[in-house]
Amino acid sequence: MPDINFMTPELMWPLAIALTWLAGEFLYRWTGLPRISSYGLCGFALANVQWGILTLPDNSSLLLMANVAFGLILFEFGYRINLRWLRTNPWIGITGVLESGVSFIVVFAIAQWYGSTNFTALLLAALAMSTSPAGILRVINEQRSAGQVTERILHLTAINCVLAVFTFKVVVAFWIFQSSGSILQAITGSLQVLVLSALLGAAFGILLPLVLRELGSLARDATIAFAFAVIALVALTHVAKLSPILATLSFGLMARHRRVTLNQAQRNFGALGDMLTVMLFFYAASTLEWSRVWAGAGLGILLVCARLLTKAAASTAFARISGITYRKGLLTGLALSPISVFVILMLEQTRYLGIALVDELTALAAMTLLLEIIGPLLTQRALIWAQETPEHSEK
Repeated sequence: MPDINFMTPELMWPLAIALTWLAGEFLYRWTGLPRISSYGLCGFALANVQWGILTLPDNSSLLLMANVAFGLILFEFGYRINLRWLRTNPWIGITGVLESGVSFIVVFAIAQWYGSTNFTALLLAALAMSTSPAGILRVINEQRSAGQVTERILHLTAINCVLAVFTFKVVVAFWIFQSSGSILQAITGSLQVLVLSALLGAAFGILLPLVLRELGSLARDATIAFAFAVIALVALTHVAKLSPILATLSFGLMARHRRVTLNQAQRNFGALGDMLTVMLFFYAASTLEWSRVWAGAGLGILLVCARLLTKAAASTAFARISGITYRKGLLTGLALSPISVFVILMLEQTRYLGIALVDELTALAAMTLLLEIIGPLLTQRALIWAQETPEHSEK
């Protein structure tokens, strides 16, 4: 009789992810809670460090899969960005830059006041600038929202991500090069990573549409071609130690401006995208340890409140001058709450490079868990209150 071990990671992880999908569906139908919030709750609850139910398989393989899932979302996210809109209304870009900058200053000041080291405070401030494209886009697609608030949070999130990646890499690079004390070398190295990542993604965005047009299958085979291209692009940046975030974002942005049309059926990359999304949010939350969450709860909650107030205040302050009401400006800031997946993948990439920053940022663990749950919920509520979901836009 075959000896079957039901506690092997090869069996437990697929079962846990399947149960997570079921939990997300039932909770969404019963309570309206965004599915990705349920995925995060299940990932945190079932993680090995909490209950020992799941053991962690090869972390580099999981990180690569998570980056592929994130890359598919970022490609679609980049496809939704319209650079002409930013040129037509530059106040949106100015709002994004100032909102990110003020968030950095406020979080850095609070972290230092709380007793964090300069390096820890800088890391917290850099990551607090960001907004998770995965969380934002999944809630938008789930709610089928459209309107001024929807478009603004997409563009502000893109600005937040680029600034956060650059600032984070400068801080980490300066920490690595601190023996020489060369801030110029740190900034130059970070700029090189950003530029090379963006150029690589742009090259994919130029070449793939040309190949599809040559084959005469641009409309028919675009989804599977772009999915394979994203997988290849993420794997390439993973090996070259570039930024898969900026590379896939640039890929989607270039594909849009190369006049490649993605119809509604191709959104989310179909069943493949939905399945990988469950795995992405489950994996991201599973990396959080209860001991670190509890240890950083005080500062984490304080920083969550400060970040939320800062983004809401900045978006509201520039609302009128950028062409919307103060109410919609406030809702835009509220909708920028999600942060978790972006932050976790950034930190896991540094662990892959041999830098264990997760161990130093207990406050970030608390922030991430809190915003894993309430971030998508706040985005959902903001879109509903802005009357940009189908059931409200008709009223």
